[in-house]
Amino acid sequence: MNTVYEDKPRPRQLDDVRGWFPPLDQVLFEKLLTRQETLGERGDLLELGVFMGKSAIFLGQHLQDGESFTVCDLFESEAPDDANGAETAKSYPTLTRDAFEANYLSFHDELPRVLAAPSSVVPAEVKPKSCRFVHIDASHLYEHVHGDIAAARDALLPGGVVVLDDFRSEHTPGVSIATWEAVLNRGLRPICLSTQKLYATWDDPETIQDEIIAMAQGLEKCDLSLQEAAGHRIIRLKSRGLTAPSFPFSKHYVAEPAPAEEPAAPAAPKQGSPSAAAPKGPRRSKAARLAIDVLPPVITRAVRRGRAQKRAKV
Repeated sequence: MNTVYEDKPRPRQLDDVRGWFPPLDQVLFEKLLTRQETLGERGDLLELGVFMGKSAIFLGQHLQDGESFTVCDLFESEAPDDANGAETAKSYPTLTRDAFEANYLSFHDELPRVLAAPSSVVPAEVKPKSCRFVHIDASHLYEHVHGDIAAARDALLPGGVVVLDDFRSEHTPGVSIATWEAVLNRGLRPICLSTQKLYATWDDPETIQDEIIAMAQGLEKCDLSLQEAAGHRIIRLKSRGLTAPSFPFSKHYVAEPAPAEEPAAPAAPKQGSPSAAAPKGPRRSKAARLAIDVLPPVITRAVRRGRAQKRAKV
């Protein structure tokens, strides 16, 4: 890693990393990845398009012994065509490999395998039928997404999961067309939909869907709806302030100092103690105290007797 990014503040927790990875998607990633691990399903992880590394950092937490993790992004490399170059310059002007690597190493000891190249290199770089989970969040142009879906299909093991980002955003129609085309004509089968992502497989999704439905029904702040479309069961999930799953702090996290405790209020005097005696009379004003100090004793005594007689009449 170069030193260009050395003077930038390091993330202390996952939310400090710039990017679009809402709590609902973190819950779904956690569910699907943990499910694979619980079932003993092994395989590599692959992400196309990393931006600043937020979802890659999350994926890296699920890397098991003997598995590898590959990420692919243009970073500062030359785009394969003018349209992709214009898209990158407009949407990701601050994306650098240094920034990604600094963020990733804030949470993990080792970097994933990094392909600084267009996603079209993936078929030649990633072994077929080697991955259990693929996250596609690279170019939004139809031609590129079409190719990324094909690369994911070749890379996935039986039962593997692919996640497609921005499949229904208004500014990414190319992703929408390529995604639903794959569902209608290329055998892709939806597992569920979040606000941003489509989760899918090329195998039977029914068992996973049943588990997703059960999970969503147990979440207080998650709306669930079921629909049928073109022979597919469509599960749509929407967050209503869902909390993201817990995630380890980075190496740069420093706990905030505990607030200083306020001094305890003095204890009330016990009954029968001198301080619990009958309440004292009203405090004299400053002028009254001064007058008593300077008046002749005979007058002062007369004033005191008059006050005492007045109180006795009350």
